[in-house]
Amino acid sequence: MTNSLERLQKVIAQSGVTSRRKAEQLIIDGKVKVNGKTITELGTKVTQGDQIEIDGVPLEKEEPVYYMLYKPRGVISSVKDDKGRKVVTEILGDIQERVFPVGRLDYDTSGLLLLTNDGEFANLLMHPKYQMEKVYVTKVKGLPTKKELGLLRKGVRDEGDLLKAVRYDILSTDKNKNTSIIQLTLQEGKNKHVRRMMDKLGYPVIKLKREKYGMLTLEGLQPGKYRPLTPKEVKQMRNLALENC
Repeated sequence: MTNSLERLQKVIAQSGVTSRRKAEQLIIDGKVKVNGKTITELGTKVTQGDQIEIDGVPLEKEEPVYYMLYKPRGVISSVKDDKGRKVVTEILGDIQERVFPVGRLDYDTSGLLLLTNDGEFANLLMHPKYQMEKVYVTKVKGLPTKKELGLLRKGVRDEGDLLKAVRYDILSTDKNKNTSIIQLTLQEGKNKHVRRMMDKLGYPVIKLKREKYGMLTLEGLQPGKYRPLTPKEVKQMRNLALENC
C-alpha cells in the first residue's frame, strides 16, 4: 500500500486477515478501529500511516500466498468449525500465513479448492460478475436425459435462487445400477448449488467433485495434498476473471 488513500475494506483484505466481503462486515459490525476510533462506514479511506485494529489486534500485512488444495470429503471449507470437525486449514499445517478458502466446497464434496491471504484476489474470483467457470463431475441416482439437463441452462428455482449450469455433458450411465455420471460447468457458486439443482430435476447427487476452477485443474494432486500456485497461474486467474467482467 502506498501513501495514497485506499478504502479501508480493501486494505484489510490485502492484509490477509479475511476476504473483502467479510472485511466489510467487520466494519459494519463496529469491530474495526482506525487511529483508535471505531469505524462503521464502508466508504472510509486510510493511508499507510494509519493504525488499523480489528477486535483490538493491530493489522499487519503479510506477503500474499496462493495455494491449490485437493480437498477430500469430510473436511469443512473454513478456518474453524464450531462442531469440532476438521477444517481445510488444518491440512495446510505448515503454512505460516493466515490463509482462508476462496469460496467453499461442501463437507461431502471433494476437489479443487483455492486458499490465499489475498482478499482482493479472492473477491475477484468469487464475485458473480466475473463469471469464473468451475467444472464439477457428479454421480447421480437415475438416468437423466439431455432434454432434462437442458433445463439447467435456463435455470431451476429453489428457495428463491435461480440455479444454473452453463454447460453439461453425460459422461456415462449404468442402467443396472440406475446411476449416471455428469459433468457440469457453473459460473456461480450458490450454497449446495449442484446438489440442490439436481434434486430439483429429481436426480439426487451421490458423489460430487470439483475438477476445474478457471484454467486450473487437479492434475498431479492426490486427495489431501496441496501446492502453491505459480506466479504465472495467479496472473492467468486474475486476467481470466477480468476478461469475463
